[in-house]
Amino acid sequence: MTQMPIRHLISIKDLTSQELEALVNKAQYYKTIFKNGDPNDFQANHIKLLGKTVALIFSKRSTRTRVSTEGAASFFGAQPMFLGKDNIQLGVNESLYDTVKVVSSMVSCIFARVNSHEEIQSLAKFSNVPIINSLCDTYHPLQAICDMLTIKEQFTDDLTNVKVGWIGDSNNVINDMLIACLKLKMNVSVAIPEGIEMNSDIIHAASQVSEENETSFEVTHDPKITAKDANILVTDTFISMGEEKEKETKLNQFKGFQINSELAYMADANFKFMHCLPRHKEEVTDDVFYSPNSIVFEQAENRLYAAMAAIDIFVINKGNFNA
Repeated sequence: MTQMPIRHLISIKDLTSQELEALVNKAQYYKTIFKNGDPNDFQANHIKLLGKTVALIFSKRSTRTRVSTEGAASFFGAQPMFLGKDNIQLGVNESLYDTVKVVSSMVSCIFARVNSHEEIQSLAKFSNVPIINSLCDTYHPLQAICDMLTIKEQFTDDLTNVKVGWIGDSNNVINDMLIACLKLKMNVSVAIPEGIEMNSDIIHAASQVSEENETSFEVTHDPKITAKDANILVTDTFISMGEEKEKETKLNQFKGFQINSELAYMADANFKFMHCLPRHKEEVTDDVFYSPNSIVFEQAENRLYAAMAAIDIFVINKGNFNA
């Protein structure tokens, strides 16, 4: 019998619109069970990976990613195994190839939170089990799945007239979020400072999806254009992990990009504010972050259900999105 190729979750751009929608629906399904399910629901899911192990190879520190991933693995009965950069030999006395061949022979999947996209690609190339990209410098697909669930909860099933306004850096979060929004037929406006440009591969992929789904997206250097009539305003850290030495330069570059009451006033009256956290005050003022319009903590909780959906489809059902 021919063995089916392993399906990995590397980026949202690798998924069809239907596959992304299936992941979001699956996340919503598990949220319902987790919040309202009876003991039989929990027992039925707990045995799906009982006795198995899920590895977390993390080169970067985390809060939401670690808690959500370990929680999702435990929900299905698996033992999560955290392998931080100071816990294993990866990059010290052992090559990535040797490490992934050994680890993947003992576990059911690997959640990898690493530095470069090349590391994720190498893990996927050499692994015997699914690799779930839990963040690299180019993509953050679990965050995008979580964000799509959060938006769907706010705007039900009709997302075609929703405008998402991203005001901030060009980074891994918006790279996947942009593609995800367009795949679910939302319109997107991205405002980034002058001197910063979006990844050309992302622009190319976004253009294709936008044309196929008859949606619109734009990239501008003016936050006011992005904020105007936006149903959702979203931002992220201006200074990513590893960029701390550039803080002063980056803060000067991002002047005028803080989401405050002035920008919020330009958005739709019922706009929602999102942020993947952790948040810093230069990105958004308290009066927006803690306002009734803010859904950041609901968004953070949804990371758990995004991880559950990824385990269900990529690990339990071996890449079968129709299961």
